[in-house]
Amino acid sequence: MKIKNYNLIVLLLSIVMLFSCSNNGTILHSNITGKAGELLVVISKESWDGPTGKLIRETLAQPQLGLPQDEPIFDLIDVPQNAFKSIFKSTRNVLQTSISLNVEEEGIRFTDDVWAYPQATVQIKAKTPKKFEEIFNENKIKIMSYFIAAEKERLTLNYIKFHEKGVYNVLNKDFGVTMKVPPGFAITEQKKDFIWYKYETPEISQGIILYTIPYHSDSTFTVNYLLPIRDRMLKSHVPGPTDGSYMTTEKRFPQIFNIHEHNGNYASEMRGLWKVQNDFMGGPYVSLAELDAANQRVVIAFAYVYAPSKDKRNFLRQVEAMIYSLKMNDQAKNDKIKSQIKMGN
Repeated sequence: MKIKNYNLIVLLLSIVMLFSCSNNGTILHSNITGKAGELLVVISKESWDGPTGKLIRETLAQPQLGLPQDEPIFDLIDVPQNAFKSIFKSTRNVLQTSISLNVEEEGIRFTDDVWAYPQATVQIKAKTPKKFEEIFNENKIKIMSYFIAAEKERLTLNYIKFHEKGVYNVLNKDFGVTMKVPPGFAITEQKKDFIWYKYETPEISQGIILYTIPYHSDSTFTVNYLLPIRDRMLKSHVPGPTDGSYMTTEKRFPQIFNIHEHNGNYASEMRGLWKVQNDFMGGPYVSLAELDAANQRVVIAFAYVYAPSKDKRNFLRQVEAMIYSLKMNDQAKNDKIKSQIKMGN
């Protein structure tokens, strides 16, 4: 897992929490095309082969942190302007560049659903490569956040339409929360304040472990507090394939941690790698810890992927979208508490 560009990615992850694609009109387009994680760059061959293309690749195709092997944030496909025809215009993510002295108005524009739905497009116009670099660098965090948020939103839309009602109903009834996961997820173990549900094939495993802990203070939302609790939970409830083995957090690499809000609630995100102690299994994880002030508790959703010999970026983004569909049943009470705090009551 790369430690390079750590601070940039932490900032990016924080902005993604706040960035969402907006649909501001009636949908009149065909569905998007392309694979998850693909991004089409419309650019001249000269620019792509030069410093401009290098800048775009170093930013949008840099290694995704939190994975055991190098995988780019996006799979970039370059197409020259004269080849950008209808077959390409329905691509899910599009970055259009226009670098020419004939450009009348320089700048950047973010637009949803230009040629397809749900599509994310960014257009950058500049008179010179130097000006393009200036505009791109000023907005690169926003550009990455915009495209990543679009990928997450597409997954969320699918889970809203099609989700495993068995898991949804148990969470709603026994845990006072809801979460939408795809059909095929099954509950493996359930105890008081703890539930583990997963989806498995002969090649991959995607799982979510949801548990709750009492809320005492803001110090609850720190790596030093949350990590030991998680490891105790995993050791007690998630055994490995051999005697004496169990799931735990891989500590050889730093946990990527940030504080944000989710559904208006105080929350934190942590991501990194997990492993099986006394065995050889492992993979990436992402977790969400969210304050449920109405019940004086913290709800924690830990999502993991096991996919040996496969790329894991898209599998991890799938479970990430699932845990971010988490909603508190007492959200109205949480909103009231937050409003009272803001008013100083």
